[in-house]
Amino acid sequence: MMKIRELVPERDLAEWLRLRQGLFDDSTDAEHRQEMAEILAEEVGCVLVAERPSTQLAGFVFVGSRKYAEGCNTSPVAYLEEWFVDADVRRQGVGKALIAAAEAWARQNGFHELASDTIIDNEISLASHLALGFTEVERQINFIKKL
Repeated sequence: MMKIRELVPERDLAEWLRLRQGLFDDSTDAEHRQEMAEILAEEVGCVLVAERPSTQLAGFVFVGSRKYAEGCNTSPVAYLEEWFVDADVRRQGVGKALIAAAEAWARQNGFHELASDTIIDNEISLASHLALGFTEVERQINFIKKL
């Protein structure tokens, strides 16, 4: 059974980095470390981890706060910024437990809604969100133009 708990930076940074590398494999270690420092410095937010019996981590979720999220009726809103589970423990309830812990954190901190997003063609993420009670509210495509 996995234990869900808050990240302890003094002991979890290397494992959190490994998990983030699985989620964002196009980022360098330096970029990850910079983003991790920024996350830890945020006033409102929480990184929750799934700990294996061996004390190695199996997944994490970073829930933060945004002033606005598509489809939400309240502000601010708790926002699922990052969510990742190691491949060897997927479909075993680890992601569900992490989301339940994120929901509990959000409620304890006065939020009334939890929002999230995924890229449009990530069918696994879409199915996971729907299975955990999220409702799809919008699809969008973003554009840029070099000037």
